[in-house]
Amino acid sequence: MDNIFRDKAQKIQMLLLDVDGVLTDGTFERQGDDEVKRFHSRDGIGLVLARKAGLKLGLISGRESKAVMYRAKELKMDFVRLGEGDKLSALQQALEQEGLSEEQIAFMGDDLPDLPLLSRVGLSAAVADAHPEVRTRVHYVTRARGGFGAVREFVDQILAAKGLLPDLLQEYLR
Repeated sequence: MDNIFRDKAQKIQMLLLDVDGVLTDGTFERQGDDEVKRFHSRDGIGLVLARKAGLKLGLISGRESKAVMYRAKELKMDFVRLGEGDKLSALQQALEQEGLSEEQIAFMGDDLPDLPLLSRVGLSAAVADAHPEVRTRVHYVTRARGGFGAVREFVDQILAAKGLLPDLLQEYLR
């Protein structure tokens, strides 16, 4: 972890995520009117750890999905905007709702519609299989692909930079 990442991560108070290709592997399966999505358990535990560390959590996605809404409720997300064509507007809403500045926000994305947010937030990340243009414009690129623990990897890096990870891990070692 370099000093620039560490300095930026220490200011983070909220983690916002794109959904498709970040929290999921980006594939869709239709079953009638419902859409099936797969979520990785490590990402879920990472988000639980982030919440325990005091971070606010949120999702901003261009697509609406009952499965994502259910997962957001399950993970007690503070901010959820699905079917949002204007992701910058959603970011502004999150800032106002939580009383935060852009430098206090981390955002993780994977494709071109995420670029406006990635260029505005204090700490940006892309999954390993993100569009090449996205990977060149972020502070951190995960080793894991979207939907396969990339969110957890980013959360662990943020919590480590804040010096919070060792205490959170101790809860599981007791």
